[in-house]
Amino acid sequence: MKLSARNVLQGKVVAIKKGVTTANVKIQIARGAVITASITMEAARELKLKVGDRAAAIIKASEVIVGK
Repeated sequence: MKLSARNVLQGKVVAIKKGVTTANVKIQIARGAVITASITMEAARELKLKVGDRAAAIIKASEVIVGK
């Protein structure tokens, strides 16, 4: 699969919290940092995600908001 997104962070699924319509998927990337993605339950089922799977966080955004 080819993507236009340039921010692809490889990691391992460390947690999945399933809701009614969405699932929060935590992917641990380099040095223990964790990316959390909210995806539809349909997508989670299609991907057959489970804790321990290798996965990628693919980020395509027009802006980044930073707060302190």
